[in-house]
Amino acid sequence: TKQKKRHMGDTKHFCPVSLKENFVLYPGLQEHAAKYKEKIYYFSTSENRDKFLKNPEEYVAHKEPLQAPPLRVCLLGIHGAGKSTCARQIADKLGIFHIQFEEYLQELILPKTKKKVGPSFNEDREDDNKIPEEVEDLSQTMTKTETEKSKQEVKLTDEEEAIKANLVDNTELPPKVLDKIVPDWWKKEPFRSTGFILDGFPRTSDEASYLSERGLCPDIAVYIQVEEHDILDRLLPLRLKKWKDRQREKKEYKKKLKELKAKKRV
Repeated sequence: TKQKKRHMGDTKHFCPVSLKENFVLYPGLQEHAAKYKEKIYYFSTSENRDKFLKNPEEYVAHKEPLQAPPLRVCLLGIHGAGKSTCARQIADKLGIFHIQFEEYLQELILPKTKKKVGPSFNEDREDDNKIPEEVEDLSQTMTKTETEKSKQEVKLTDEEEAIKANLVDNTELPPKVLDKIVPDWWKKEPFRSTGFILDGFPRTSDEASYLSERGLCPDIAVYIQVEEHDILDRLLPLRLKKWKDRQREKKEYKKKLKELKAKKRV
């Protein structure tokens, strides 16, 4: 084993082409191996092996060792497991970016939706569709022009509709939408040279396969496993407080409507 290690190339068991071109440590395969200057290199694909053999000096170390990419972490776990709290602490300690996947999606469509969407946000507005009779007349005061303008503002593109469906119904994002979001964290600055902890992605086997197929390899994936009662203890008091606040606001709202109605009669 020691002898094999001494004869391995500069990138050890990682693909030198993936490192050079995409700045990613992608594990190479034994069936895609090649020998150059008495050292063995492993490649992620046969295409990368052929590319290396055409111009090997472009992919090997010369006067200085090859630079390794920064740390890239995927942090996984169910809702309420404390992913974001842990991710922020790790990001601060290591000096890398914290990317909260769901929050990032919200920001992409927020300019058009004007508010965050999804089950947790719908709870805060569960009474919005129950318009009291007292305000039905007021709702008619909006002009036709204002109504048309409002509809134009919330018109989403196909990609934005897919993002909204993901946030609201947990519908998986198609690869063509992911292609415009995820690869930038590996390939573009400032993430490329700084590193990141990706909070909440991938969430399904298809999303994990997407990363593998695109050659977007995290250095480590951490899954936070939490007991159900711990999550209930953490989330239930907050949910209960929000429910009480909504009931209080609803009561105050009805009181103001009643006072307004009484003034109109006078």
